[in-house]
Amino acid sequence: MMRISKNNYLKAIGLMLLTASCLLPTAYGQMSRKPSPTREPEGVMDKKPDSKKNSLLKIASREEFDTIARVYHQDTPYALPHTMFAIDRRAKNKIYFVNSQKYRFHKDFLLATLLIPRGADVFKPIYIDEDRRFIVGTIAWQSPVEKFTWELWEGDLATAEHIKLANEAINKSFFAGVSYKPNSLRQEDVSENIGVERVLQNELNKNQAYLALNTGTAVGRIHVIDKLDDTVEIGDNEILVLKELPPSLPPVRGVIVAQPSSPLSHINILAKGWNIPNVYIKDADKLFREYDTFVYKLDAGLTKYDLTRASIDDIKTRFKSPDQQIPPVNLGVKTLGALRQMRKKDSIIYGSKSANLGEMLNARVANVIVPDGFSIPFYWYDAFIKSNGIDATIEELLDNNDFIHNPKFRKQKLEDLRNTIQNGKFDDNLRRQVIQKWKVQLGGRPVFVRSSSNSEDLPNFSGAGLYSSVPNVVKEEELIKAVKKVWGSLWKFEAYEARVRNYVSQTDVYMAALVQVGIDMTKGGVMITKDPFDDENKNAVYISAVCGHNSKVVDNSGLPEQIMYNPKSNSVIVMTLSDQKNSLEFDDSGDLRVTSDKCANAQKRVLTDLQARGLARTAINIRRIFGKKEQDIEWGIMNGRVYIVQARPYNDKK
Repeated sequence: MMRISKNNYLKAIGLMLLTASCLLPTAYGQMSRKPSPTREPEGVMDKKPDSKKNSLLKIASREEFDTIARVYHQDTPYALPHTMFAIDRRAKNKIYFVNSQKYRFHKDFLLATLLIPRGADVFKPIYIDEDRRFIVGTIAWQSPVEKFTWELWEGDLATAEHIKLANEAINKSFFAGVSYKPNSLRQEDVSENIGVERVLQNELNKNQAYLALNTGTAVGRIHVIDKLDDTVEIGDNEILVLKELPPSLPPVRGVIVAQPSSPLSHINILAKGWNIPNVYIKDADKLFREYDTFVYKLDAGLTKYDLTRASIDDIKTRFKSPDQQIPPVNLGVKTLGALRQMRKKDSIIYGSKSANLGEMLNARVANVIVPDGFSIPFYWYDAFIKSNGIDATIEELLDNNDFIHNPKFRKQKLEDLRNTIQNGKFDDNLRRQVIQKWKVQLGGRPVFVRSSSNSEDLPNFSGAGLYSSVPNVVKEEELIKAVKKVWGSLWKFEAYEARVRNYVSQTDVYMAALVQVGIDMTKGGVMITKDPFDDENKNAVYISAVCGHNSKVVDNSGLPEQIMYNPKSNSVIVMTLSDQKNSLEFDDSGDLRVTSDKCANAQKRVLTDLQARGLARTAINIRRIFGKKEQDIEWGIMNGRVYIVQARPYNDKK
């Protein structure tokens, strides 16, 4: 799709608007999560209660349930009606169905009705103590599975006997069957094989119709793509509708995908950095096919989306040009730097990936290993480009009208440029230094050669997943080829487009190459130090995990196990189970090969409760190293030990 001037683009959009024949109605969805009263939607408790009663001892109908239930996401097809309950074990398991329109928390009800004396401890007697007087929780109608469920706070230390008792009391006094929904791995383990019907969080998530991986507003041309390959041209003015999420994309206005994916995939990390909506909508490729080529406005919220025909005013407000970003660089250092010698400030010499790893290595985070490595500074990329005359080629391309305005031409020329770099003459002195350092410092072990650019982790530009890494290099000549491949990846089509989209100066970008000992992971993944769906859930850690190498997560290949850790309750909640068909491991030739080997247990869990907690605490410690800024962290487990291979700022503009 050819680039056109802003004025002409607005005219073209206006014409499309006039020809668009219909409006898409508002559509809704929600992430199936527990109805936590601590993070309720705004205004839920504002209305006058339907009933004056404090509680009911029995609920005989849906109508009676509705008189005391509060509703999250009211007036949407995915409304979540729910009511609290309290069971008094000292009163022969008497159950109170709490008027949840009148009382916000369990403690409010218990204190108001004098079931707990004023001034007494409330927390331990209802959540912690094994001999507790009260068992408290919530009953909710779950639209994704069309069932009532009851649940406990994720930090509740209820025993199997507590759960059986509560399940019996609830189902004796409720008009319909109510299934137990565990809210943590501990609760799942305790309730397994005790004769209680369950609905797991994974089942709810699997059946949802909508999930906002990144919320926001976009205005653009709808482009429905059945199969994304090299023949498909994508414009930066488009909202893509895809059957499945690809490993990489050029910058666009928004992404709608018909299959669920991980919020920690490179695509979604980029979406965060680009500040564009990225959402899963069930059957999106069918729902929106008739809107292909028309211009729409997408408002993607946490619980619902709205896709409507765009107005001219919408278009004008969405296309403002910020100031150009000039990535910082120091070309005065030619020394190959060992990671242990680096600090964060050295990012202007070796790139942020190398510098951040050096910072972590020197911080000595408990129970964490940063694989040893060294970095070839920006100086040598610059010297290589100039000595091979490639700088003149780049300058000519950036001034070429066809290159600027014709994506197909631009894509081909960038491929030619990368081939020229791959075939360029490598400095003999640098070759000797690289091979010697590989053999002496790293013992000649298999290494990954990773990109470490100055055009990553900028204030308004992530760069996640844009550049290449070469896995498991085992030979001298392959090592030199890998360095050149990493250098050349600076000029990948997706990377170039992303920099254009984010106003990053193309003449000021440089590439360093990180040579790092490879980790043959038995388990790997990505984690971020926040809840990607709920900004109010402070200090949470979200983990995506797969068997084998973590590339399966970052490249969005198969649905990983996804876990939420809440440090306040020390709880581990499984959001999705692993759906891996295969995994990646090292082979003898120096590459990652696909294998059918699995590490997940019979319940499809990749991580144990202990491993998840350990990883989460590691993430929190790493965040502390970087001034408590949210982090996007790649990790792996080998021989029972945790390895960190990357940490970068988690770029979320909202």
